[in-house]
Amino acid sequence: MKLNIARTGPHTGIFLAITALLAPHGALAQDAGTEPSANPPAATEQATELDAIEVRGEFIPQPMLTSSAVMTHVSKEDLERQGDSTVADALVRVAGLSVNQGKYVYVRGLNERYSSALLNNSPLPSPEPLKRVVPLDLFPTNVLDTVEVQKTYSVRFPGEFGGGTINISSAVVPEQPFLKFKAAIGGNSETTFQPGLTHYGGGDSDFFGYDDGTRKMPQELQDALATGNRITPGPDFTADQVKRIARSFTNAPLNLIQTTDNVNPDYEYEISGGTSFDMGDSSRLGVVATAALKNKWKTQVGVQQDGAVESGKMAVQSDYDFLSTTNNATVNGLLGVTMDWEDHKVGLMTMYVHDTDKETRSTEGYSLLTGDNVRDDTTHWFERELINTQLTGEHMFGEFRDLTVDWRVGHSRASLDAPYEKGFRYREDADGFWFHDASQAQNYTRFSQVNERVDSAGVDAAWRLPIEMDLYLNFGAAWSDTERDAVTREFRLLSLGNLPFYYRYLRPDFLLSDYAISQGYLTLRETTGGTGAAAYDGSLETRALYVEAESQLTGTVRATVGVRYEDATQEVQPIDLFGAGQPLPTAAPLENDYFLPAATVTWNFADNQQLRVGLSKTIARPQFRELAPQQYLDLDSDRLVIGNPFLVDSELLNFDARYEWYFDRGEYLSAGVFYKDIDKPVEVVLNGRSGSAWQQSFINAPKAVVYGLELDFRKYYDSPWDWTGADSRFFVAANYTYSDSEVQVDGDDVAYTLAGNGRPQPASELVVDGSRLQGQSEHLANVQLGLEHPASGSQATLLIGYASERINARGIIGADGAGGTTVVQPDYVQDPGTTVDLVLKKGFTLWNTRMELGFEARNLFNQEFHEYQEFGGGRADVMRYDLGTSYTLSLSASF
Repeated sequence: MKLNIARTGPHTGIFLAITALLAPHGALAQDAGTEPSANPPAATEQATELDAIEVRGEFIPQPMLTSSAVMTHVSKEDLERQGDSTVADALVRVAGLSVNQGKYVYVRGLNERYSSALLNNSPLPSPEPLKRVVPLDLFPTNVLDTVEVQKTYSVRFPGEFGGGTINISSAVVPEQPFLKFKAAIGGNSETTFQPGLTHYGGGDSDFFGYDDGTRKMPQELQDALATGNRITPGPDFTADQVKRIARSFTNAPLNLIQTTDNVNPDYEYEISGGTSFDMGDSSRLGVVATAALKNKWKTQVGVQQDGAVESGKMAVQSDYDFLSTTNNATVNGLLGVTMDWEDHKVGLMTMYVHDTDKETRSTEGYSLLTGDNVRDDTTHWFERELINTQLTGEHMFGEFRDLTVDWRVGHSRASLDAPYEKGFRYREDADGFWFHDASQAQNYTRFSQVNERVDSAGVDAAWRLPIEMDLYLNFGAAWSDTERDAVTREFRLLSLGNLPFYYRYLRPDFLLSDYAISQGYLTLRETTGGTGAAAYDGSLETRALYVEAESQLTGTVRATVGVRYEDATQEVQPIDLFGAGQPLPTAAPLENDYFLPAATVTWNFADNQQLRVGLSKTIARPQFRELAPQQYLDLDSDRLVIGNPFLVDSELLNFDARYEWYFDRGEYLSAGVFYKDIDKPVEVVLNGRSGSAWQQSFINAPKAVVYGLELDFRKYYDSPWDWTGADSRFFVAANYTYSDSEVQVDGDDVAYTLAGNGRPQPASELVVDGSRLQGQSEHLANVQLGLEHPASGSQATLLIGYASERINARGIIGADGAGGTTVVQPDYVQDPGTTVDLVLKKGFTLWNTRMELGFEARNLFNQEFHEYQEFGGGRADVMRYDLGTSYTLSLSASF
């Protein structure tokens, strides 16, 4: 007799039964991660009649083995091989994924709004002022265990699913005690030991990313803001009071930009450790902790242009050169404690991330708006912080663990503090000297804050029904409550025409001195809210229930069918800070509930080969910032952005099919296709000019479809070179994704814009029928070639990545006077191009200590950043600069 068994994971009843049946004979055909019962039942006479058992799926790894979803699993081994420092860096290598601005993940051509990030299955807050999505550069790999990208929807996850769900798993308690130290030094060919810009700021404490009080809002200003009045000479504040407030502003450390001939190298320090303690009675207490400090520099030297279509051709109207130097400092840590006894486990984890960008920037060139040459000097300090605390539990009940219950409770806070955002504009006189008259050429000082909190809870249960058929009933509930508040206050020091002539040529710290303010040459004016709402509160509460049936229908086919009910209320409320009753565009809260079904079938038609098919309905909600009519500068693109309160939810229908063949452990070939139909996708459009810069906003396009093909391959070969002795091997991994999309606009379709104050506008005036969705690269490809010696830990890996052009923002379409349309502003297009990285690691023993020497070279061929507009044979380089080649040398010791 021969019995075929498809391995389907730790909660497949028939597999556990066979395992228990054969245990007395020593033939344990047990799934990875599944432990036999402590007291297995005695063998029966029927066991002697089984002369062969064929277990299918021997090489299918977790979690692909136990999940019916199409997913990609990035293991700890992958993270170490690639040498990536953040989750965003690591996900660049995954099939169907690309990363924009170094932190936002695009899955299958859908931009970051269509993907959600979870930490240990719990939602996360975002410190980004422009997005609700979590920037994945916040998560250093030293605090992680694995990253899973689920590309087909499961009703266990939140209903906001478009491209995929990224579930980050934090470091786990080790089986063996360990302690590891790492130190690294590095640099960049465009930055390190090259000329750059800087400003003093907070002095030495800036190295760690913490302000020493230099940027603290002065008490005089705090007291004035507490009155609720606009700070301007008049009935609410006397001239002397306003002068006193203006003099309290920090001056020279933040206003004075300095040049440096040698930008410092990058530094990185890490420590991690873990152990466990036997507590008796089969219980164990585990502890794991990590901490890291990173300080890195980045200089950008490039071109920035504004243009428009003139006589049917794209023409440059304003042309600037810019130099920007940013110092990034990151401090992070994680502490996890787990108690494990028999079939139960409870864990408590706290993660802390503090990430700061200190930028000094100067832009110089011709401005069409002013008609002369201008120079804009800016200094910024963006301090992001994330604190996440989770309590989790895992419990199994029954002799064969027929019932499992997992639960989680989380509390997270994220914040952005941007004090003293400084901007100072100069104009060039007839003799070529720069001057600032505090009138036509203006300055600004902004204080901005964003605070977001997420409380969440959830429970998932899986019950194997006590029937002859192998059938599991999965059910659960989830709740999350997100609260956000954001505020920006803006001030200018203006001249009323009495500024002495020679003062205009002074250094900014001299010009803005206490003396000039006291003499009345400069007067403080609050300009808060001049370009939209200055503050808003946002909230999103979701409540969900789901039920799912999972069954091994035959020896080779298993299916999962479920539905999620999700109810949500989302609201963004602009705040009139001064109680002036000024009309602010508002819309009713988005109160929607959905039934979101999902079904997947997996056919294990041959040994280690299977076919997965999935069908689901999901949603995508607008982000807080997209709904708030508040203007904000996006530093990643250096463009002004303002929200649209008239956005609505998007709804998606998703279809996936994938073939998988696992040759051996860690080796596979997969090929998949996908199709998505999106109703009312959110798109970024140009909203017109605000001063000298173009302003972006958001609309719901009528509809869109996305479809594509994914290929993924990974295999080890015997090494053709004996570079480290015996047992070395050659590693090859490659993936390719083709995707295409089409925005569909009919003649009677309408869209609702901020400029139209919620009135319907023909969608054909905003979006071109047949155009591609934003963020989608038609071609994505990655290749990894590696030589490694597992016993010593030595590795050499070459990583090649390619992404084709993608649209970053929609242009402007206008009427041609004859009933047709014409292009006023073409789309903003980015060309990511090809990047080549090299990662080398050499393991050795020194003084009985395990050591590792590492070397990384990123962007070996100096791929540039390039965003442009092109039409009629003309081009404007919206943003263009060299990224440079980065190098890192590291040394680590393990005990």
